Amino acid sequence: MRQHHRTPRLLGTLLLVTAAGISLAGAAPTRQAPTRQAPAPQAVPAPAGPTTPAGTTPLSRVVPAPASVTPGGTPYRITRDTRIRVDGSRAVREVGAYLAGVLRPSTGYRLPVTTHGEGAIRLRFGGTGLGAEGYRLTSGRTGVTITAGRPAGLFHGVQTLRQLLPAAVEKKTVQPGPWTVAGGTVTDTPRYGYRGAMLDVSRHFFTVPQVKRYIDELALYKINTLHLHLSDDQGWRIALDSWPRLAAYGGSTQVGGGPGGHYTKADYREIVRYAASRYLEVVPEIDMPGHTNAALASYPRLNCDGVAPPLYTGTEVGFSSLCVNKAVTYDFVDDVLRELAALTPGRYLHIGGDEAHSTSHADYVTFMDKVQPLVARYGKKVIGWHQLTGATPAKGAIAQYWGLDDTDAAEKEQVARAARNGTGIVLSPADRLYLDMKYTADTPLGQDWAGLVEVRRAYDWDPGRYLAGVPASAVKGVEAPLWTETITTSADIDVMAFPRLPGAAELGWSPASTHDWDTYKQRLAAQAPRWDALGIGYYRSPQVPWPAG
Repeated sequence: MRQHHRTPRLLGTLLLVTAAGISLAGAAPTRQAPTRQAPAPQAVPAPAGPTTPAGTTPLSRVVPAPASVTPGGTPYRITRDTRIRVDGSRAVREVGAYLAGVLRPSTGYRLPVTTHGEGAIRLRFGGTGLGAEGYRLTSGRTGVTITAGRPAGLFHGVQTLRQLLPAAVEKKTVQPGPWTVAGGTVTDTPRYGYRGAMLDVSRHFFTVPQVKRYIDELALYKINTLHLHLSDDQGWRIALDSWPRLAAYGGSTQVGGGPGGHYTKADYREIVRYAASRYLEVVPEIDMPGHTNAALASYPRLNCDGVAPPLYTGTEVGFSSLCVNKAVTYDFVDDVLRELAALTPGRYLHIGGDEAHSTSHADYVTFMDKVQPLVARYGKKVIGWHQLTGATPAKGAIAQYWGLDDTDAAEKEQVARAARNGTGIVLSPADRLYLDMKYTADTPLGQDWAGLVEVRRAYDWDPGRYLAGVPASAVKGVEAPLWTETITTSADIDVMAFPRLPGAAELGWSPASTHDWDTYKQRLAAQAPRWDALGIGYYRSPQVPWPAG
């Protein structure tokens, strides 16, 4: 998934497939100016709803597209008398406090969070058919009510409310308003339960504040999973008591030879806590048996010959492997998974499994057969890159597909066969959802081994129909990975993620029936003033009718 050259990656995978017996018939730092590689076309205003007053955002102009929108009625205007009304539960009060934290700086209003009063934005539990993450937002003359069955749904409803308010609501100083919400009802539930984004903190290290910043950006678009790539050839980023040199030495560098870094256990817990406050589940990844040079350099006994290789600061892949036939390898893996599971309240541990070109197929299968039960021992479920399907995925495992549209049919069938046998699939096709792929040949950041991925290409496909032979019920969702060989700052993250990330979020959340590039690009263009208000730099794709100025 990180190859600079496709041929070695595909060859290695084909060898795996062949060996498997299958016929061969994907506080914020100072930001640099956003990349602007092409002039934007003339803006085309998005149509207002039939009863939406001028200057008020239509209920339908939301990303991800809601499942159902019924516009109509008198808009609600937030004033200095508005309250945020909650019930007595702690979770609802916390969502209310979050909303107040968004609205107070720009409106200048007190917006008390209270359990009584009229003229309110009301957050409440109730309703039917909304599931764990759905919500209903109703707006009228006397107030806005967001109803959900669970706290996550209320939080997602708040993100929709943010987008229905003027973009200036995101600013940290008092703005003139008015703060009007269109009248009507939005009823919304997600298409998929897994809507993820991955941040590679191994190739280049990112601090806790930088990760939190990205979490906030993900939350705005109802992403619910943060996959952290914590180990690779270039760096080990989580401190573990049982193997302390992993972080102290293995985390001491990065691509290009910079200082690297790592998270203490307290740092990692803070990331997990903050993500949970935004209703994101953290999925930590320890990539193995390949992509392990940082570990091998830290402990000579993990190497088959007992000799530690030097730390690595380049960008090649496929040259490292844990020693599958050594007992200490499984003591190491057991310790790592045990400590990481204890730090992670979420359901999953990601064990990598990709680009293991230096591991024979037989050794790969042996390794996965021994490691997957360790994940279960500590109460977690396995996620692995889709090469896991070349072994035997554990019951309840998820395979993350990162191939291309033109990946060999035998490799795709290997994944589909696993899906038909009960393995879940998360889709991250590299030539669609890899956020580190260049937009155009002139994009200064990123890579192009999977091709150039403009905004429309990232958006215009259907996860439910992407892999032939995969049952629709096996598709658990989508994830947009961001590999960081060329990414070093939060500004770099922004310009590669935006504007493609919202499209990935919509693929995961919105019903297939809402999928339409021509209407999506209008809604996407309307997000630009919000990104400006939030200080998010983005690529002004010529495919999108951005607002003038």
